Amino acid sequence: KMYWWKGSGFSVITLIPIIIILDAVVFVLHLQNYQDVRCKCICPPYRNFSGNIYNRNVTQKDCNCLHVVDPMPVPGHDVEAYCLLCECKYEERSSNTIKVTIILYLTVVGALLLYMVFLLLVEPLIRKRDLYTQPLHNEEEAEEPPSVVDRNNTMLERVEGAQQRWKKQVQEQRKTVFDRHKMLS
Repeated sequence: KMYWWKGSGFSVITLIPIIIILDAVVFVLHLQNYQDVRCKCICPPYRNFSGNIYNRNVTQKDCNCLHVVDPMPVPGHDVEAYCLLCECKYEERSSNTIKVTIILYLTVVGALLLYMVFLLLVEPLIRKRDLYTQPLHNEEEAEEPPSVVDRNNTMLERVEGAQQRWKKQVQEQRKTVFDRHKMLS
């Protein structure tokens, strides 16, 4: 059987960035439902009562156990002792900064995704054009076996070949510099 995506360069991996982008958009939309300030009280276990974490949106001056812990898990005469054990912190965040960061992230991922699609569409055109043109050979390519030269069809392989040639040139330069240094010593 021949599937429609086999020849078109489509793969499941191309769906992963789309899923990440959609997940981040949903996160940004849900972020609007939350407030930027809260008071968080962490209360450890006390006698027969288990510990718990309480969150409430209150002002900074009301950030204490009496205003945040509701319902109070201990009876009235133990409230003061219980509240002394609780550690309450006032927290602020900037949802606008979070939104801007997520939008920038989505923009970069989207641009990379578009670039990947562009490369998937352009690569077959580059391969067709290479069949009709004679590749230029420099001295290093002439020394390589023909199977290696014929294999360099994709842009990535060409870049890797250029990188290898550059590394050889750097090694030769180092060798000549060290040889000259030894001669001068």
